Amino acid sequence: MTEALKVRVHKKSREKKTNRPFVLAAVMLAMFMSAIEATIVSTAMPAIAFDLGSFSLYSWVFSSYLLMNAVTVLIYGKLSDLYGRKPVLIIGIAIFLIGSILCGFANTMEMLILFRFIQGFGAGAVMPIASTIVGDMYTKEERAKIQGYLSSVWGISAVLGPAIGGLLVQYVSWKYVFWLNIPLGILATIALLLFLHEDIEKKKHDIDFLGAGLLFIGVSALMVVLVEGGVRWSWTSAPVIALISVSLFVFILFYFQEKRVKEPMMPFSLWNERSILVANLTSLTTGIMLIGVSSFLPAFVQGVMEQPPIIAGFTLTTMSIGWPIASMIAGRSLLTIGFRTTSIIGGVSLILGSIVFATMSPESGPIWAAFGSFLLGVGMGFTTTSFIVSIQSTVEWKQRGIATATNMFMRNLGSTIGAALLGGILNSSLISHLRSNGLEDSMDLDATNVLLNAEERNQLSESVRGVLQDGLTSSLHSVYWVVLLIGIISFVLILFLPKKEAS
Repeated sequence: MTEALKVRVHKKSREKKTNRPFVLAAVMLAMFMSAIEATIVSTAMPAIAFDLGSFSLYSWVFSSYLLMNAVTVLIYGKLSDLYGRKPVLIIGIAIFLIGSILCGFANTMEMLILFRFIQGFGAGAVMPIASTIVGDMYTKEERAKIQGYLSSVWGISAVLGPAIGGLLVQYVSWKYVFWLNIPLGILATIALLLFLHEDIEKKKHDIDFLGAGLLFIGVSALMVVLVEGGVRWSWTSAPVIALISVSLFVFILFYFQEKRVKEPMMPFSLWNERSILVANLTSLTTGIMLIGVSSFLPAFVQGVMEQPPIIAGFTLTTMSIGWPIASMIAGRSLLTIGFRTTSIIGGVSLILGSIVFATMSPESGPIWAAFGSFLLGVGMGFTTTSFIVSIQSTVEWKQRGIATATNMFMRNLGSTIGAALLGGILNSSLISHLRSNGLEDSMDLDATNVLLNAEERNQLSESVRGVLQDGLTSSLHSVYWVVLLIGIISFVLILFLPKKEAS
């Protein structure tokens, strides 16, 4: 009887064993959904801004998504350590799909921003939990190699995303850009339900919801200041000072809250490891760079270079092609030249790509823009691969979810701050340009919408079109000089990575 019971238990355990190839496929599909979202929405944004109006809210379409992504990524990471990766990832995908469906039905920019909040709320689970599942299933040596497979997702999405986005915008409707996620999310969910099986210890847990709330308030207040400072409010106005004070105070409360609770949402003990500290700080700065290019490059290519959406999408495609190529190389070089040297190569490429954008002119053409995008993608591929594999090799299973999520949180936080900060710089520069040309009474920021549509642009007089294009060019140059400065800071941070790696 006992022997028969053992056989049944053994048979049951075999039936419940995770099927690694199928789970990897499901993870790659979920990551593809998230990756294609980044490139396809950026490609469609000029058309969306023209259709819905309110160019002054352009950066909020990215900021709203990134804010919820940044805030929830830590919660999802912690929940996955407590309750398992599978249920958390599936719930995240479901929320993401609901947000995607609603985005397609938006008929004002304000509605789109609201629905992007919902989409971002679900997106916070996708990338970190997918990466953590890979960290669970494979050893350190396997993880370094498997990054090549994961990075191929970015390459495929890079080719398909902007191309499909450009075609949908040009021949169908930008709404389908969001609805494209639905079949991808459903397929990934089915595969996870069928093939991923986890053995989670059942015990009572305390979720740090207060910490999550404090983080949301702190980041939100800071983001509003960065978007509206110098545009709607002066930098020394009462609302700006009040919001900065609230943000600073709440971040202090968040720090003490995380020190106090038994199961913190962000365990600061992880940051005592030098490699994790440097990786997280560098991810913050590279996040700013990433959003600075992906958000505003299509506006430069379409509005200044006067190229169609498909060409604008091509200039972003090269970044996502450079990323997986570099990531595949990094996965192999990590085991030979180490994390630090691999990261330094990425840091150099980030600076070179930023120089291309800072020196870009209307006459440079889309090929030059695509080259800068490719270099930035190479830099991101080398650095992100190094950071993720290094972090997952440093911590044990029960902290792997939150450690991976913390690193992605820092990159998302950088993108959130970057979208707000760089969007604020763009808007401030445009307002200054209109004032210097005596057009502040007859034109506002939304006048720039006209540059993003070929028919409307061609109806402008030569002088008005020249003024608007000069304003957009100089404003985007201001953005890219800041991106270059952030690239230099990223490289300096990478130099602080320990020369000797933990085994």
